[in-house]
Amino acid sequence: MDGATETLTKSQAARRERVIRAALQLGSTGGYDAVQMRDVATSAGVALGTIYRYFSSKDHLRAAAQVEWVNDLERRVTQRPPTGETTADRVVSVLRRATRAMEREPLLSEALVTALSSPDKGAAECQKDVSASMTRILGLAIGEDFDPAFKAQITRTLGHVWFSALIGWVNDWSGIGQVGDEVEIAAHLVLDQLPR
Repeated sequence: MDGATETLTKSQAARRERVIRAALQLGSTGGYDAVQMRDVATSAGVALGTIYRYFSSKDHLRAAAQVEWVNDLERRVTQRPPTGETTADRVVSVLRRATRAMEREPLLSEALVTALSSPDKGAAECQKDVSASMTRILGLAIGEDFDPAFKAQITRTLGHVWFSALIGWVNDWSGIGQVGDEVEIAAHLVLDQLPR
């Protein structure tokens, strides 16, 4: 999580959380364009200026919502670890679970993935947080049998494949089923060649 949130008081953190939850709700029902600062402020019950204390732009707010979404996914995966006989099977299990969760909320997923790919400086910081969380999630699936540097390369590569496939889905280049298929192919290409 970015350093700015670590210095918030309890009440400030609660307000920031309400703002993010409001953005998630608006994105869920209306997609990318529905997450407007004024509407978020109204929904969260805060002043418009309050939002700008935490988020520099709409894309920063939308990307921060993606961080929260991925953190929720990480909590769920930690509570219910991935299953599968091989490392590749466990990785595919995790990424398919994440993809199914996004499929259930297509408008929200489109909003969050689009914002996360924004060049906005605040969104770029959130990209790092999402990447770190996905690395931890995939790390649970991969296990401890690999050299840490190699494990980091695997998680980064598979994370890139998944995100690229999601961009294809939200831009209507492919269907959601193809997202899961692409990460499954990538996981097997990378992991099946390794000694067991």
